[in-house]
This record gives sequence, C-alpha cells and structure tokens, in this order.
Amino acid sequence: MKEMKLVVRYLDGRVIKGRTLDFSSTKDSFHLLPLDDPSASVEVRLSQIKAVFFVKDFLGQREYDERLEFDGSHPVIGRRIQVTFNDGEVLAGTSEVYMPNRKGFILFPADRKSNSEKVFVVNSSVKEVKFIA
Repeated sequence: MKEMKLVVRYLDGRVIKGRTLDFSSTKDSFHLLPLDDPSASVEVRLSQIKAVFFVKDFLGQREYDERLEFDGSHPVIGRRIQVTFNDGEVLAGTSEVYMPNRKGFILFPADRKSNSEKVFVVNSSVKEVKFIA
C-alpha cells in the first residue's frame, strides 16, 4: 500500500499530522506515524475524528482562504456537495458516492488550489450535506 500524508482533525479540536499505510474507509481505525515522532504509531479511531485530510504537503498555505465555489472551466466528476460539520466548518467539493449510512465518504475539494487532495468525511461529525446544482 502507498504511504499517504494526512492531517487528522479530531472532534475535540486536536490536529495530528503524519503518514499512514493502512487507512481504509471501511475499517473503524487506522494507524498514523506522527510527524513529530515517526517512531510512535498512533491508532486513530473514526469515532473520535471529524475528518482526514489527504494533503499535498504538510506546510499548507495558512494565509490562503479556500474557496467554496467550483471553477467552471474544469469538468466536475461526481456530485457537487456542501458539507457542514457539527462544529460549523463548511467544505465544498464533489463526491462520487455519498451514503449517510456508511462510516464516511470521500470529498474532492471544489477549490483546485486546496492543499487537500481529498478529504475523508466521517458521517457522524456532519450536521448537514447539501447537494449543489
């Protein structure tokens, strides 16, 4: 399995950056090797997190304000959706499969300049999902 760069956002506000080899959207947990201590494996339980951000790099763009609008010059694959988390954070993007009865779903950000390649959204942390025309 390919190593992936992740930023895990917990329900309690904690954020952990690291790498994983065993993420699966069908399992209840996965293991993360934190950036600050790669020798220590942390078990991440989906029941304790709101989302997993699969990132291009760990630095990100702190000053960049990610857009919630879609770029009309690029084709959209999947359904356009807007996700509002229980804590009020809002993300917009596309999803090929959204099923509220599953553990979660993959969202591809609307903003092509986003540092996130994709986001695994945990359904239990979501207040509302709206489909966008």
